Amino acid sequence: MGDVEKTLVQNVDQVAKWADVLIEFGVTYGFQILGALLFLFVGLKAGGWLSRRIQGLCEAKGIDVTLSKFIGNTVKFLILTVLAIITLGNFGISIAPLIALAGASAFGATMALQGPLSNYGAGLSIILARPFIVGNTITVGETSGVVVEVKMAYTQLLGEDGERITIPNKDIVGRVIVNSETRRVVQTKIALTADADIDRAVKAAKTAVAKALPKADAEAGGADPQVGLHDFTYGGLILGVRFWVPSSQYYDLRYKVNQAVLAALRTAGVPLLTGVQPAVMAESLSGDGFQEGKREDA
Repeated sequence: MGDVEKTLVQNVDQVAKWADVLIEFGVTYGFQILGALLFLFVGLKAGGWLSRRIQGLCEAKGIDVTLSKFIGNTVKFLILTVLAIITLGNFGISIAPLIALAGASAFGATMALQGPLSNYGAGLSIILARPFIVGNTITVGETSGVVVEVKMAYTQLLGEDGERITIPNKDIVGRVIVNSETRRVVQTKIALTADADIDRAVKAAKTAVAKALPKADAEAGGADPQVGLHDFTYGGLILGVRFWVPSSQYYDLRYKVNQAVLAALRTAGVPLLTGVQPAVMAESLSGDGFQEGKREDA
């Protein structure tokens, strides 16, 4: 027998041995593997169904969407963990070394990704504490918008011009959060001369606000517009006007109503005080951060 024939026979014997090993393994563990895979598949489907079911029940009970999703995902994660432990146990694999390895890996990842991971810790704090929910209008620092989504790592706002604003959660936790919910208050000051008929001015302004803002005010769920003598200034009076508008239409309705009030005061013959600085500071969310107007020659 030549060398080629010997090599061929050896290869055939080797293949036969591997085939015998695979057949023996399949006979011994085949049903066990099939059962484990079937158990894992059914468990995944059941876990997904149960997660969606719990999320739906939470939302039906009035729990906000973000917290409902968090509860549902937590239940799904716990089910998957139990499934993995049971499946590995069926193959005789001890999970103790895996747990130790996972713990060491998690510690190393935490040290390496301390900055990014802090967003997830902050996100968990927001989800559990719920300083705001989806649909609320919030202001964090100089950023304001309607909350459209709260994730573990970030929160997304919708600005008044339709832009999406993404804020890392670590930049939210620990800061002052102004939550206007679904409506915001507009506050305006108008300078009148000292001899102005304040009763006529109040009546004209109230009528103008009511005509310009009947439906929007009702949708916002705010109280009736408030108009009155707010303060005194050099050589005049300060008429204060307060009304509530939906957060998504804040500037549009604010400008509309202010224009209507100005026209009503002029029509009613109420004299306005000239030579004063603008009454409202733009950076104030509520409009209450304005300074008293002073005469330019003061």
